[in-house]
Amino acid sequence: MKRFWLGCFLLAATMSAPAQDAKELEKRVTEFTLANGLRMVVMERHQSPVISFHTYVAAGSVNDPTGQTGLVNLLGHLAFKGTESVGSHNWAEEKKALDAVDEAYDRMEAERSKGPRMKQEQYDLLRSQWKLAVDAAQRLSNSGEYAKILEDNGANGVRSGSNWTALQVGYTLPSNRLELWFTMESQRLMHPVVRDFDKERAALIEEQSKNQNNPQLRVIDTLLAAAFTTHPYRVPMAGWPGDLAELKRTEGRAFLEKYYVPGNIVVSMVGDVDPAEVKRLAEKYFGPMPARPMPPVLRTVEPPQAGPRTVELDINAQLMAAIGYKRPGYTDKDDTALDVLHAIIGNGSTGMAWRELVQEKKIAAAMQIRPSYPDGLYPNLFLFFVAPARGQSIEQMQKAIDEFLGRLRSQKVGVDALSDAKAQFQAQAYEQLNSNATVAEMLAIHTAVFSDWKTLYTQIEEVAKITEDDVLRVAQRYLIPANRTTVFTAIPGLPVSTSRTGGLQ
Repeated sequence: MKRFWLGCFLLAATMSAPAQDAKELEKRVTEFTLANGLRMVVMERHQSPVISFHTYVAAGSVNDPTGQTGLVNLLGHLAFKGTESVGSHNWAEEKKALDAVDEAYDRMEAERSKGPRMKQEQYDLLRSQWKLAVDAAQRLSNSGEYAKILEDNGANGVRSGSNWTALQVGYTLPSNRLELWFTMESQRLMHPVVRDFDKERAALIEEQSKNQNNPQLRVIDTLLAAAFTTHPYRVPMAGWPGDLAELKRTEGRAFLEKYYVPGNIVVSMVGDVDPAEVKRLAEKYFGPMPARPMPPVLRTVEPPQAGPRTVELDINAQLMAAIGYKRPGYTDKDDTALDVLHAIIGNGSTGMAWRELVQEKKIAAAMQIRPSYPDGLYPNLFLFFVAPARGQSIEQMQKAIDEFLGRLRSQKVGVDALSDAKAQFQAQAYEQLNSNATVAEMLAIHTAVFSDWKTLYTQIEEVAKITEDDVLRVAQRYLIPANRTTVFTAIPGLPVSTSRTGGLQ
């Protein structure tokens, strides 16, 4: 099972649908590729007069250019700010105003780049001119128009954003608004304006500042920075504060020009739709998008970890720990076994880890386990996020987790536990398949990542074949101290073994 952590979307659940049901789905799916390389996948479901759309662009935070971390996250917030034809009171004048903003920013940056030779009065003047240019462009912006058109035409479930590996947009419309969707989405991809860039950047800077007081986020960010020494997974999606503050609109435009390439885009539709009509409209609206070279692939590979790493984070907060074990990405042969292992030990209150450490031994007060974090496209982490129970120290909790994992590495989980885990996948599958929006998302992701949406159901056979020996093997190979990175909170100045115990301090 391949998990893509996209906020509220759970991709893996559908994988366990019975094979015969999945084969039925195949009969209702049509796929085609335009001459320029853009791929489309269409599933017919005529139960209700609606269509769910999903657009996947293979460009995420791992693709942020050097010195521009946080750029993709910012662009994800700008997806519905409009195009040249939608979102402006006067596009010809707004374009001039936006160009003036870019020019004013470059002049300000050039003065600041002089370092010790910078003249403060000159810089302050240039900064004032830049702010005036931003205000002038803002007055010509009508950035809420794009979203309002969707709302006025019955759109629901509207969502847009980015993660470490993709920019995505999805929503549902009445089926008689199919051509409206083509009009809006083709313009969004072919003529992005990168409108409200400075305004949104300022909002994200403020949000990032507030997040510095969020202990959970600080622990997770510290874990990624410690676990990954070279791979971009070590960089927060929001970017490093110094980079975010210096991002420029011209950099955003350059990024979209590089990655909004037809061959780098997959569009899926699920609902009351005619594939022949979709193909006709796709040729009309997306066909004019010129074919261009594909963007470069990420080549950075994280070197093997030579031993356990531990970071103590001194912050005045409730005690907690994030423990990550290096594991391969979802194209590895061990990925499915790791997902089944997670279903056995970490599926909420029904998992073995929760029952033992939270309910029975009362070592932990809370626990979350993710089989793949922060994203599954590249080698990543099998993650435990835990808080000790009142009166329990970080050391005691870590020891209990080590003992639990030690038993996983030394004995099989049992046929009953394995069967229960597979049954849970199947139950989740039926629920997930009811959602056109979720299926549309999964079709787009699998087409983009595996070049074949059919992997949605070929995974079913892989799950069915997982044995106790497979689960034991991956536990022994990956959930070992040499692969482990631990970050835990501690109250400054207090020793670990005496005062850092669970419960509010």
